[in-house]
Amino acid sequence: MKKTLSAAALSITLLFTSGIGSVFADSALDQEIDKVLGTRYSYGGTTTSGFDCSGFTMYVYAKLGLKLPHQSGSQFDMGTSITRKDLRAGDLVFFNTTGSGISHVGIYVGDGKFAHASSNRGVVINRLAEDYYDQRYVGAKRIMSDDKYEQSADTSS
Repeated sequence: MKKTLSAAALSITLLFTSGIGSVFADSALDQEIDKVLGTRYSYGGTTTSGFDCSGFTMYVYAKLGLKLPHQSGSQFDMGTSITRKDLRAGDLVFFNTTGSGISHVGIYVGDGKFAHASSNRGVVINRLAEDYYDQRYVGAKRIMSDDKYEQSADTSS
């Protein structure tokens, strides 16, 4: 019974996380994230062999032509603060998961969801409104200029 429930839960999770479903389906941003969904978590990881949270955001942004430092707190020091209601695909979202400041980062993908490297599940998509993330949400930063945003939202690539 327990294995059946676990298999069902995994199937439902995969159903909800396959394809990002952002406002820019098949955009350059979505394509880069889709390529690494499921990549395992690796502390300090910055490649498709394994990512930590800031390594994941650094990797995706590099694919879009933007350079980020490899540390969530340093990424939080960049860009322009954005309110939760003003989030757009590509904005970085930050969390305090340790109780001592910024300790986790992900990429907002639209529709209330964000992509990130989870220490338990690797690169996945979650909802910002999930209790765990909602309670630990610190803020968001817009790193992409409007021009870069338009390029990353382009679905013709």
